[in-house]
Amino acid sequence: MKTLLIGGTGTISAAISDLLVRQGHDLYLLNRGSRRERMPEKAHLLQGNMDNEREIAALLSGQTFDVVGEFIGFVPEQVQRDVRLFSGKCGQYIYISSASAYHKPVRDYRITEGTALANPYWQYSRNKIACEDYLMAEYRENGFPVTIVRPSHTYDDRSMPVGIHGANGSWQVLKRTMEGKPVLIPGDGSSLWTLTYNEDFAKGYVGLMGNPHTIGEAFQITSDETLTWMQIHETIARLLGKKLVPYTVSSDFLASVAPQYDYRGGLIGDKSCSVVFDNSKLKKAVPGFCPNIRFEQGAQKVLDNVLAHPELQREDPDFDRFCDRVINALEKAKQEVLENA
Repeated sequence: MKTLLIGGTGTISAAISDLLVRQGHDLYLLNRGSRRERMPEKAHLLQGNMDNEREIAALLSGQTFDVVGEFIGFVPEQVQRDVRLFSGKCGQYIYISSASAYHKPVRDYRITEGTALANPYWQYSRNKIACEDYLMAEYRENGFPVTIVRPSHTYDDRSMPVGIHGANGSWQVLKRTMEGKPVLIPGDGSSLWTLTYNEDFAKGYVGLMGNPHTIGEAFQITSDETLTWMQIHETIARLLGKKLVPYTVSSDFLASVAPQYDYRGGLIGDKSCSVVFDNSKLKKAVPGFCPNIRFEQGAQKVLDNVLAHPELQREDPDFDRFCDRVINALEKAKQEVLENA
């Protein structure tokens, strides 16, 4: 198939690009060309800025595609632009939405594609819902061939997925673990979460491509493994050869004291909610889909890569100090309550 990916070099899309090339697809990547090291050699680069619609229209002039995959559409204006660019020029348009769009607070921990979409805690999620609404209206009213895909927490070998981190990603959490310092864990650590390695996600995504039964439908693509946040961090510590020193903190408290990290959206509107994803609909559409990279295996891939590449070890002293301040403040509050009991 002749496939165009808008982006194509990110956490999710890079694995899809690699799989498409291995399977012999005619792959085009439309992006600014700033991550050429993440592009497969056999992919064709269409270099341009998607914010300049006139430039992109000229770049795509005369081109048609079997599949167009949108990975960097975050607000309705961006998917409206895509509809103008690709109506009548692609057989299928696959939009990456987000599982964070599912109803918060969670009404049922079992999540299917039929779960209502509503998230009052996170603007990111509400924007994704608005994009979905617009695209599905275009499908119903004008036959625009959209397929919606909702990933949850998908990761690759460049960064460890953790519950709470700062502006520079997860390295500081790994560093605290290696140094035997307390690691912040949301809630009491018992909420359920699903982590999906990007290579597993790619198998589900590619399986949806070119399938006429997926047009006008939404699919979630996740691992079938569900862990608690405590289990996730214990696994990371074990792989590092360290004993985890957990420090559990209320998500509400974190959201109220750290607006710079948007924990209201990222935790209350997403990671702190216990969810288990039902992939039955995806497996019916893609019978061969079988996510087989357990978190312990994926985490080892991350550690091997990050520890071997110092450029991925991004220090975050501000977040480190924030963790210590939170712990010291809560310990002080505990002592004051005990002394005044």
